Amino acid sequence: MDEKQRNMRSRPDEMILNGFLLFDEDVTKEYFYGYCRRAYNIFDSKYHLHAKSGLDFYSLAHDYYIQLLTHHFKPLLDKPKDMKLSTWMVKGFHFVVLDALKAYNKEFEHQAEESSDVVLEYVRSTDKEEGMLMNVAEAVASYYNDRVMQEIAYMLFFAGFKQKEVAAHLGITPAAVNLRYKKMMEEVVTPFVIENYGQGIYAGKMSVCKFDASPAMAPDYACYDMEMEVPMMKHLNISTHMNNRITPSYITSLKPGEIFVFGSNLYGIHAGGAARIAHLNFGAEMGNGVGIQGQSYAIPTMQGGVETIKPYVDEFIAYASQHPELHFLVTPIGCGIAGFQPSDIAPLFTAAKDIDNISLPQIFWDMLD
Repeated sequence: MDEKQRNMRSRPDEMILNGFLLFDEDVTKEYFYGYCRRAYNIFDSKYHLHAKSGLDFYSLAHDYYIQLLTHHFKPLLDKPKDMKLSTWMVKGFHFVVLDALKAYNKEFEHQAEESSDVVLEYVRSTDKEEGMLMNVAEAVASYYNDRVMQEIAYMLFFAGFKQKEVAAHLGITPAAVNLRYKKMMEEVVTPFVIENYGQGIYAGKMSVCKFDASPAMAPDYACYDMEMEVPMMKHLNISTHMNNRITPSYITSLKPGEIFVFGSNLYGIHAGGAARIAHLNFGAEMGNGVGIQGQSYAIPTMQGGVETIKPYVDEFIAYASQHPELHFLVTPIGCGIAGFQPSDIAPLFTAAKDIDNISLPQIFWDMLD
């Protein structure tokens, strides 16, 4: 462990908080993401977060950071004096996890119910002589060693009773019938019908649905065409043009036609790092987290993992290739407050190697060579 690492580990909470407020990248990476990682591991073991779409570490950590940033870190500044910052942040991260789980479960339930409704409609509309209704009831009966579940399945699917009638017959509440109904639809009926009668149920009605992987609704960036053909400029030998294709380490001014490319967040809160420089000096607009603005170009990096950044990088590369009159100076996006390493981000710019009006940081070139 070098001296810098020892100094980082020994910082008191007040200095860490001050580092957050000053958008110190080293402090943020060491402590914010360090504490969040500790919290994520705790809650992952409890809620199995890694197995749920959109609940990966970076998605939740970035969500937490944006919430803190939006409130100027007040939730951390209000920390009780007798509580460690790490403990307080674990508690705060827990609220982020619970909110994300609530949204995930709501979306999952919505998709499950939507699929179940279509499946049940198809089952009930099928000629009983084909035996589907009896087969569905028997599939449930063989799956559950539970007389109540078996009777509910028979009465609902084969005999055609309504849930209230089933409840009255069995002497349980309609809510109890509905709970069991949803369970059997998810675990048995829908997979059984899809597997055995899939062609009929989906003919012009639904796209293929898998119940073992019901992802959350895809965010807006997913609509970008990932295989879009980008009109490239004439290829030049990178080695002979390297001098004007390495982004300077420090940029204080721009020439006409130069564009400062920085990492942003989707909310367009340009509060620290390169984003703040872009806002103060190069025309980046508060509230605008994507694309060209003044003499700057924003690439969102704080909405999840690396895979969520790629569509925006692809869009940027396409834009740059279509504007050869401009020269784009890419800063080490995502490698500061967003918490990624250059080895994570550099491969996203592979296509930029052959586009002459894009300069990349030296550390990215090192990763791409």
